[in-house]
Amino acid sequence: MQAVNFKDLGQTDYKTAWDYQEALLQQNVQAKAAYWKTPEAVDATAVPTQHHLLLVEHPPVYTLGKSGKMEHVLLSEAAIAEKGISFFETNRGGDITFHGPQQIVGYPIIDLEKFYTDIGRYLRNLEEVIILTIAEYGLKGERSTGETGVWLDATVKGKERKICAMGVRCSRWITMHGFAFNVNTDLRYFDYIVPCGIYNKQVTSLEKELGTTLNYETVKQQVQRNFEKVFDVKLKYA
Repeated sequence: MQAVNFKDLGQTDYKTAWDYQEALLQQNVQAKAAYWKTPEAVDATAVPTQHHLLLVEHPPVYTLGKSGKMEHVLLSEAAIAEKGISFFETNRGGDITFHGPQQIVGYPIIDLEKFYTDIGRYLRNLEEVIILTIAEYGLKGERSTGETGVWLDATVKGKERKICAMGVRCSRWITMHGFAFNVNTDLRYFDYIVPCGIYNKQVTSLEKELGTTLNYETVKQQVQRNFEKVFDVKLKYA
């Protein structure tokens, strides 16, 4: 069972968290490059990389992925600023999404060569973490064919709604970015974008589905526990 360094960043602005992820990723990339220059380098699982899981709650921010389109942002730059929302074009996959208060954002910095070299499998496992978490509240999380994230009623036309968005980056099999799970999130922010570039589908939250405000810290602990279960790892708390 591999160890994953866990850190709860609390309420942290997007750019600070992004820079921190980048630093951890680069440390691992450099460790991997240095290892493969040594004569004894024969086994990818022996590379001295470290796994990390960061959980964070961002102030309101829209982020646009590498494949995103600006027309999916329905507000002008001035209007976004007027509403106190930040905006970043990022190096993750995916389109436009929102991060904000009472949303659990997870950033795993994982060396997949110590697990499996399969991005699709990695994304399915991230989805499984959230599927198991919402199942504890009696909700059936599903996958939508050709789309990432966790959905409710994914195959019922007109009722499809996403509760968790995902977008990742991978460099030399080191991951960054991750998932955004709506707990008690103010869903009105999604009205100003085309979430994930997907038209005619809704966004939801645990609060909306259950009709009550959840204990955010409790849900966060459930996510941590299910991350350990799905990835068969042990979180190391600093």
